[in-house]
Amino acid sequence: MGQQSERLTSLDAFRGATMALMVLVNDPGNGHFVYAPLEHSEWNGWTPTDVVFPSFLWIVGVAMTLALGRRMAAGMGRSELFGRALRRAAVLYCLGLLVYLFPYFDFSAMRVMGVLQRIAICYLAATAIFLTTGIRGQAAWIMGLLSAYWLIMKFAPVPGYGAGHLDVERNFAHYADRIVLGAHNYAPTKTWDPEGIVSTLPAIATVLFGVLAGRILALKRSLSSRAIGLAAAGLVLLAAGLVCEQWLPINKKLWTSSFALFMAGLDFVLFAGFLWIADGLGYKPAFRPLVILGMNAITVYMVSEMLDSAIRALNWRMPIYRKVFAPLASPWNASLLYAAAYTLLMFGVAYALHRRGWFLRV
Repeated sequence: MGQQSERLTSLDAFRGATMALMVLVNDPGNGHFVYAPLEHSEWNGWTPTDVVFPSFLWIVGVAMTLALGRRMAAGMGRSELFGRALRRAAVLYCLGLLVYLFPYFDFSAMRVMGVLQRIAICYLAATAIFLTTGIRGQAAWIMGLLSAYWLIMKFAPVPGYGAGHLDVERNFAHYADRIVLGAHNYAPTKTWDPEGIVSTLPAIATVLFGVLAGRILALKRSLSSRAIGLAAAGLVLLAAGLVCEQWLPINKKLWTSSFALFMAGLDFVLFAGFLWIADGLGYKPAFRPLVILGMNAITVYMVSEMLDSAIRALNWRMPIYRKVFAPLASPWNASLLYAAAYTLLMFGVAYALHRRGWFLRV
């Protein structure tokens, strides 16, 4: 695999755009007044909000492929590379626990799974697969993971309900979370986790789709041909996701195989656009704010989550919203203004860190 040595503005910008959307959708002023595209799909189907997390995982796959390729080309051994990945995954997992423990540190109801936890697990699994297989093996792993998850969800029986149910209460993934995680599930649902145990299998495939995209990016070909290749692969995956929806509906909370395919396709296509506009046409300055966000994504994520938790714990959130934002517009627009202001605040954090040259490396 030939390696491209340049740092791509488009990858940092795509990561930053994903981060900005994440903060915007996670922090409305009033959760009762949110425009539909800024909420997760209630169950089957998808909204722009459902694109956020799979995009993060897909970007992890792209970035790790480029980084590991460079280090292997420099002579670093596979065992050393996996050791580094293991350490990084452990740090990410612990940071994820910290996010959900803060500010009360109630270990009895500590969320075991979660956003950074899933990233850590999927990153480590994908690294192991990358270091031990070639492109055909990685494609086979993707097919195997998605097929295995489909078989589990269709044929593994849930006591009292049987097999093949895909509603909230009776599906096998949520049954496993309820039995294994118990009190350590996602607090709003209590009995299952949207980043749960069984649904991590297709999430690993999402990272591996990013690995395949990284391989396309690393080819010694013109940028335009790589962008076209990414877009073409994305269209194929979008079509595959829509076809597979006949057997497993597109569903973010279950991370169904069709969801993994469709969202990977969307990421291929969207990133091809970022690549062509930013790095191909040279509009890099226009993407500068997104690049600044993207280069400190983990820090911005943790600050956004923990600051919001602190504001809620101090009972400041609603007073701020009511006094500052509610008088400015309708409830829906006031809620959106709060979210936009919070997103700008997070950009300010990222900008301050960037000016000082501080970047969280794990």
